Amino acid sequence: MINKQNLWFLTLFSLIMVLSIYYLTMSNDTLSSLNVSNEIEEKTDLVISEENDTLVALKVADEEQLLMRLEELENVLLSDTATLQEKNDAYEELLTLNKTESEKEAIVKLIKEKFSLDSVVSINESNITITIASTTHDATLANNIIRSVQELYDTDKYITVKFS
Repeated sequence: MINKQNLWFLTLFSLIMVLSIYYLTMSNDTLSSLNVSNEIEEKTDLVISEENDTLVALKVADEEQLLMRLEELENVLLSDTATLQEKNDAYEELLTLNKTESEKEAIVKLIKEKFSLDSVVSINESNITITIASTTHDATLANNIIRSVQELYDTDKYITVKFS
């Protein structure tokens, strides 16, 4: 059963999650303009990661879809006409969405740390699709990524790696 305290927690948590996703998808130019005291000494080496347009489009599309679904679920939770079962189902789906988003972030972080590649991850039940920003299509790299991601799970997942 959902009470006001749980509903406020869920609403604030969703807002924090949306803001953190927004922050992660901001471009380097926007971030540098927001940072007022961003002065780089001449001796410091600066590495700027240029993201692939395809990856940015996939991230934005995924984020928009997530935000729309979150809004629908919050409307169900706040609705006076929704039954208790509908509200509980919406709450459970919100928890599932949060878990899926954390899994996506863990996979992206693993690929970034282990292989130094930018990626976008999509999870649909037991299917995981990973899109890598790389001009070379390397089967060995794809196999290594699949093995590394599969190590995160106890059950077998159907993992696909695409290069863009």
